[in-house]
Amino acid sequence: MEQLPQWAYNAALASLPLQTPLRLRRLIGLGDVGHVWEMLSNNERPLDGIPDDVWRAWHSCGEAHVQAVTEQCITAGVSVVSVHDQGYPDVLLSDPEAPAVLFFRGNSAVLGSRRVGIVGTRNATQRGKYFARELGAALAAEGVCVISGLARGIDVESHVGALSQQNGCGPVAVVASGPDVVYPREHHRVWAQIARNGCLLSEAPPGTVPEPFRFPMRNRIIAGLSEVLVVVESQSKGGSMITVREAMKRDVMVMAVPGSPGVPASEGTNDLLRDGCAPVTEVVDVLLALGLHHRNGSVASIERDAAVDDEREVLRAMGRDSCSVDEVALRACLPVVHAAVLLGRLEAKGWVANSGGWWETLIV
Repeated sequence: MEQLPQWAYNAALASLPLQTPLRLRRLIGLGDVGHVWEMLSNNERPLDGIPDDVWRAWHSCGEAHVQAVTEQCITAGVSVVSVHDQGYPDVLLSDPEAPAVLFFRGNSAVLGSRRVGIVGTRNATQRGKYFARELGAALAAEGVCVISGLARGIDVESHVGALSQQNGCGPVAVVASGPDVVYPREHHRVWAQIARNGCLLSEAPPGTVPEPFRFPMRNRIIAGLSEVLVVVESQSKGGSMITVREAMKRDVMVMAVPGSPGVPASEGTNDLLRDGCAPVTEVVDVLLALGLHHRNGSVASIERDAAVDDEREVLRAMGRDSCSVDEVALRACLPVVHAAVLLGRLEAKGWVANSGGWWETLIV
């Protein structure tokens, strides 16, 4: 069999059917991965405790499997590193559940920066999305790498914010599919931007679809890469809480953004605050947790035109509640038509957002 580079055999072993993180780690730990593949090709069983059906599946994969996986990685522009390679993230080397093999697109060197994980619900409020975007932008501008999962809601907004800083640190997206399989599909543009300006990271080989069991698995990687984990919005039993538990297992500091009582998207974050997690109301809170200070006494912010007299009155009347147009008009003592006009102006300036007929302020 033609001798291929070590990374090709790492990728092939990671791509074996019925593979698990523990089985892969044991295989990689046997030594020269080219020799390990040769043993499998010769129907040998170099590990104990592996079921017969798994051995049969592995032994059915021949040289064509290695060639196919290698070509897939090259075509997709995917790099491969194992836990024994020089390019493997240092921060994961001591993690007992670290992936044995990682697949990535982009510049993995951004992981050498200070790192903050930002996670939250897919069903985020407009206010939560805005805060995640602002926080991602401000951290990137300070040279901090934003790490998230590129899911809908809070995750993608934090990435969008980080990418908005032309000279900021590129973000890292830890995805639950292969690094060439965009999920969800509407994120294809952000996905490509991260591959160019940051790093897309996965323990799944190219071509892997995002099966449900892969999402909790990727959450441990987000936690393992983070120095601080910020939960922007989450329900009490949301998927973000899996990342929180993984972070706490690793003694990673968990912080949470306060939310209005009674709002489902804030139940989890308010629970974390009640249990003693530090609050995040602005980027300074996170920078202090990292032991960093502002440079130039300011942080990045999304610019918007100032609200004028009547518009400020509408913002004061709304507070932090979600309101219908009728409620805004009642609270601000305005005709409904005038309230609707003012809300439209505030939306154009970036002060409020509308979701399903409900208006929310975007004041951070």
